[in-house]
Amino acid sequence: QEQLVESGGGLVQAGGSLRLSCTAPGQPFSTYSMGWHRQTPGKEREFVGSISWTGGSTYYSDAVKGRFTVARDIGNDTMTVYLQMNSLKPDDTAVYYCGADSQSVIQLTDYWGQGTLVIVSS
Repeated sequence: QEQLVESGGGLVQAGGSLRLSCTAPGQPFSTYSMGWHRQTPGKEREFVGSISWTGGSTYYSDAVKGRFTVARDIGNDTMTVYLQMNSLKPDDTAVYYCGADSQSVIQLTDYWGQGTLVIVSS
């Protein structure tokens, strides 16, 4: 069930940066771990990065570690999760999905968004 809304995708040259945003209502997502997966045609969805529900821990795949950063901002009624992507590579081209999970900081399958496309040109 989709209750998250992603934005910020687009076309960027290799070496460039993009920031994705994911907006969720403040409750119950303040107690959910949130983060990002990505998927390319013909491949399974893969974990990219996440932040724990406390905000105290972040997790990244080896493919993006050191280049991508997950952060969040909790407002009065809305939580926004960001994926800052630097030093982008053509292999980062994918549809990026925001997810939320009450149990797992990796699976993020309780709720998800419709996805936003990122294309990195060489």
